[in-house]
Amino acid sequence: MEDAAPQTGELVVAGGEHIPPLLSEIENRLMAEAVGYGAPLREHGEATIAAGGKRLRPLLLLLCAGPPQTDAQREALVRAGAAIELIHSATLVHDDVLDQADLRRGKPTVVATAGRGAAVATGDMLFARAFAVITHSGDPRSVAVLSDACSALARGELLQRADAWNVAIDRDRYLERCELKTASLFEAACAIGTIVSDEPQLDLASFGRLIGIAFQVLDDVLDISGPAERTGKQRGTDLLDGTVTLPMIIARENDPELAAIELETVNSAPAAEALCDSIAASGALDQARGFALELVAEAKRGLPPGLDSRRRAALELVADSVVARYS
Repeated sequence: MEDAAPQTGELVVAGGEHIPPLLSEIENRLMAEAVGYGAPLREHGEATIAAGGKRLRPLLLLLCAGPPQTDAQREALVRAGAAIELIHSATLVHDDVLDQADLRRGKPTVVATAGRGAAVATGDMLFARAFAVITHSGDPRSVAVLSDACSALARGELLQRADAWNVAIDRDRYLERCELKTASLFEAACAIGTIVSDEPQLDLASFGRLIGIAFQVLDDVLDISGPAERTGKQRGTDLLDGTVTLPMIIARENDPELAAIELETVNSAPAAEALCDSIAASGALDQARGFALELVAEAKRGLPPGLDSRRRAALELVADSVVARYS
């Protein structure tokens, strides 16, 4: 087993002394946007933001930008970081609606507690506030990048729905979905960071894209490996939703018996658990994780030579933390 993943605190320290106060300002902005528009959306928006994650995307944006040089640049970074996280939160709420999910990070979802209508409206509100926040930063380039990322997110969701229950999809189709549905927001965070810092010569978007794909691959591995107390959701949730991911694709290549399985027959939690065990036994999880490690190595190799040593080291830590989640 490899060393444990660097925790968010380690990544923050590696990024420099300017990172903690900026993350704190982003957190305050997020909560203000979530609660500032009255009941009943206030309750659901606040719960969504409070459930949070490790704020990896805003952190990535700040690390790519480096220390702000002016008050205006600082404000633009805070707005951009908040906007990225608001978009991410909105997609999670809408995903839970589509998946009819009861839990998200081990806590009841908005759709489970308040119903489909409230959940859709909550996600819509978070999307709307994200663009209001970033528009006031005054740079149309950042707005355009975020808009493109949101379009990609929607396209990725549509592809995933179109592919539901289809065990014949190949790796290229799967990776296309990963790029659209997950990596696009990582890529946007990196690109907007360099836009705000006015360093167009630093191409960090491809770094974000590669670690975003790796992040999704590892999420899909964790869906199979579990356990629920670690992932915050039932093991095999993707299988029950009819979502074919890389572990299933590899397992079908490795095992003729798994290649013959129709996902429609996996219609209960025990059936999903049994299929997860079979996928793990095929060696597919280690192969998928190996692929994610290759992506991370490629991302690190591709960091531009003009990047200062502190940002380089911090971004390499972020990349390593993505795959080390599975260790």
